[in-house]
Amino acid sequence: MARIIDQLLLTFRMSQVERGKAKARFLKDYARIVEEKRTKKREASWKNRLQTQEIRLLPLAIRAAIDTDQVTKEKQFTLDRIDKKYVWKELAVRETARRKTQKFPQAEAELLTKRDNALALLEQKKNLAIQKIHRHYEPDQANLVSAQTAYTTKKQALDQANDIYKTRRQKKYDLQDQQFRKRIDQQLSSIARAIETHQTTVKKNVRLEPTFASDFPEEAILRCEGLTMRFGGLVAVDNLSFDVKEGEIFGLIGPNGAGKTTVFNCITKFYRPNSGEMYFRKNPVEVIRLNDYPVHRIIRQGIVRTFQNVELIWELTVIDNLLVAAHSLFHTGFFGQLVHTRKLKQEEMVLKDKAIAILTKMGLAPYMEMIPYGLPYGILKKIELARTLMVEPRMIILDEPAAGLNDQETEELAKLIREIRDTYQVTIFLVEHDMGLVMDICDTVAAISFGKLLAIGTPKMIQANKVVRDAYLGEE
Repeated sequence: MARIIDQLLLTFRMSQVERGKAKARFLKDYARIVEEKRTKKREASWKNRLQTQEIRLLPLAIRAAIDTDQVTKEKQFTLDRIDKKYVWKELAVRETARRKTQKFPQAEAELLTKRDNALALLEQKKNLAIQKIHRHYEPDQANLVSAQTAYTTKKQALDQANDIYKTRRQKKYDLQDQQFRKRIDQQLSSIARAIETHQTTVKKNVRLEPTFASDFPEEAILRCEGLTMRFGGLVAVDNLSFDVKEGEIFGLIGPNGAGKTTVFNCITKFYRPNSGEMYFRKNPVEVIRLNDYPVHRIIRQGIVRTFQNVELIWELTVIDNLLVAAHSLFHTGFFGQLVHTRKLKQEEMVLKDKAIAILTKMGLAPYMEMIPYGLPYGILKKIELARTLMVEPRMIILDEPAAGLNDQETEELAKLIREIRDTYQVTIFLVEHDMGLVMDICDTVAAISFGKLLAIGTPKMIQANKVVRDAYLGEE
């Protein structure tokens, strides 16, 4: 009984450590996003102020013959507007003449003459309007010196006002930043102390593990022992046992109908196996028995998966598909979601930033606001893979990720899987029929046939195994 109580306390403390680390990551991300937004907002505000100053100086700059960017921009904008105006008028005259000519073919010559006269008159009016604009932007030569003096005086006064404004605003911004950073640092410090307290207790009791985990290898993250799954009289998985090491890319291969996807469905509890045990290392000191968890709680243990067929929410945009996947990361409760509290807005801000970062890293940023309908199949596969990264998994299960991809897309996928493993420090467990991909990226490969394990080892060992070749490749 004492051992069970100690184990429960250890599990509680480890969950508190994980929760504290997640909260600390959230606060750091939130602080970074807020600071970036504040910086952009302040820069935009200052830019608008300077632009307003240029507009106020525009009449003086024109009279003083000072060719500023604002003068050039304003003049070009006016000329372009006049040009567009008369282009549409010319089109209207030509279209009117064409219709009248079709209606009264006997008066075609007279109508064409009227059209040419109207076009000539429009050209004359257009030239007069352009000349008027040029005259408006010509400097006042008679009072040029006084205009230049007035422009210089006005500009100096505005610059001094801007300097005073900038100094005052900067002090206010610095105070706001200090208060915000101080509040975040206090919260992070409190979380760090709590984590340290729990970790100290965990280190003292690190050997307190469940009985079933006493022989669980230190380097393993997943263990299946005697896994068996029957569908009536059909044995899909037959007494299958294997270990998956943490941080590796583990491949499961076999002919069609060998039971590969059934193994995935058992691990993720879509199926309840008839017999066998499945263990998963949730964190460095806690090993859980997956048999005890329902399907909707598997994702919270750090296991995520993709499917053979692309399973996206087709009515939502790509980025919303990723945000839906992050539902398990929300700490806001039902009523907080109902009234849309400040905490919920902060969580949405952090998760949206995270989704944008993942999509950008995977080259999917151009598709961010699109719905998945009509996108290339290779892009849809990448979106589904990106979605798994939203929940900070410890192990990603990929069910035939290269199915339907061409050679170039398969090469890109192989590179992407390695980058995900190295960048996010996750374990990859995949089923794949493309042997080139499997032998290229996998550290360990397990071959099964009719639900039974044939061999397990490195890709070279599997390639050289005669039993695998006989069963998988059809050799005699």
